Amino acid sequence: MPTAIVQQQGRRQAIADLLALHSIQRQAELVRLLRAQGHDATQSSVSRDLRYLGAAKLRNGYSLPESRIANNEETLELVAEFVRDIRQAGPNLLVITTAIGAAQRVALMLDRISWPEVVGTVSGDDTIFVATTSTASQRRLGARLRDALKITAI
Repeated sequence: MPTAIVQQQGRRQAIADLLALHSIQRQAELVRLLRAQGHDATQSSVSRDLRYLGAAKLRNGYSLPESRIANNEETLELVAEFVRDIRQAGPNLLVITTAIGAAQRVALMLDRISWPEVVGTVSGDDTIFVATTSTASQRRLGARLRDALKITAI
């Protein structure tokens, strides 16, 4: 039988994984998902774990700090299913169209991966504007996103 520390570490890793994959609005929802995975979880244990992990409650649900998210293409795979289209718009701007309500989640991942081509993002409900440092950066970023998100044309 695993010790309490091992259970706690497993639950915290599961919380990090769930927050990376899902938009979770309430601790009760997180408790339910953890229990479905076989973890011993209560609202108070989840509250302590979220505090330990440095999670913040944002408008779109709980979010972990950047240091808890990998800075590579695998991170983008978590949001790939939401991206519908990527288009160039002028010399230093990409426009990414997403499923309704998913733009902020995708933009947050783009901000967190800290690619040098990305100056910043602005997101609405289903559209993201991505500012790049130059036309060459725009093309490079488009290619990187196309590869990471498995989009066939830009």
